Formats: sequence, C-alpha cells, structure tokens
Amino acid sequence: MPEAEILVVGLGNPGPEYEATPHNLGFLTVDRLAARHSIRVSRLECRALVGEGRVEGRPAMLAKPQTYMNLSGQSVKGLLDKYGLQPAQLVVVYDELDLPWTQLRIRPKGSAAGHNGMKDIIRCLGTDEFARLRLGIHPGHPVRDGAKFVLAPIKSGQKKELDELLDAASAAVESIIAQGVEKAMAAYNRRAQGLTREEE
Repeated sequence: MPEAEILVVGLGNPGPEYEATPHNLGFLTVDRLAARHSIRVSRLECRALVGEGRVEGRPAMLAKPQTYMNLSGQSVKGLLDKYGLQPAQLVVVYDELDLPWTQLRIRPKGSAAGHNGMKDIIRCLGTDEFARLRLGIHPGHPVRDGAKFVLAPIKSGQKKELDELLDAASAAVESIIAQGVEKAMAAYNRRAQGLTREEE
C-alpha cells in the first residue's frame, strides 16, 4: 500500500455514550467512508484509530482521534508529522451548530468559529489553512444550551435523515479527494442554505 496522500480526520468523542450524538458526526462520516471503501479503521496510532486504503483511486488514511474532542489537535499533528503530510493534505469533518440540520459546507481554510475540536487543531498545527467539511446540526429552533445539545443522542425520528447526511458527507469527501476543494465546494455548497451568521 503506498503512503497516504491525504488524511481524512473525523472529529468526535470516544465511548458508547457519545456514539450517536451530533458531536460525533465526524466519527460517523469516517465510519461510512470506511465502509464504502472497505477500509478497516482499527489501528491505534498517535492517539487515533486509523485505517489506510484507497478513496477515489488515491491512497488515503482515515482517522478518528481518541483524545476527546477538545484535544483533537495533538492526534492530528502527530499523524501529519509521522507520515510526512502537510496541512494542505488534511481534510477535517465535524459538526456545525451554525448550519441547519443535514446541510453541508466545504471550506478550504478558516477560523474554528467556536468549535473546540477545531480550535485545538488550529492551535497545534499553527495554521487554519486546511480543508474542512462542516455538517449542520442546528435543529431549526433556539438551542438554549449548545454544549448539552451536541452531546444528546440524535432522535430516532432523524435516523433516515442521518443516514442520508452520512452518504452525502462521504460523497463530499470523495469529491474533495478526487477533484480538489474548489470543485467540491461548487458541487456541494449550493445546498447549504440558511447560514445563521456570516462566515468568517
């Protein structure tokens, strides 16, 4: 297997109690991508579960940091350093409370916009210039306690929408890998209506 050309990191929290929560959409997307490309994400490296294979014909590594969300950067930096990859070869997938439920948004760089996992990655890498795919989780009504909301289980009535979102997120990552961020943005960001604030 050739060395990975791209590292796809899904953010989340380890442990069964967090498995089906909005904050774990990054993990769930990596699981779906792994299933679509027959990659086993089971090897522990740099405090992350990782697996290597081909995605859209390119050697890729999929990773789920096991450090808990707020310390994700240690794991991501460790993997980039170990495999000689640059931030330009990184794609991070995570949940976004500023986007409506099931919406996708691809960006080539940018601030963490309040997401603690992203804050730590940007801090550890010393740059915000890496691709990210944000998955909308806003329920469409005011959220009183964001921290509580992102760690509460996704409702059973949303399972079909969740399934469709994970397929769309996987296809978006495949598009980034196959065609580059700009073309993937053109294809997927059209769907992201109703941002609750201007993007930074």
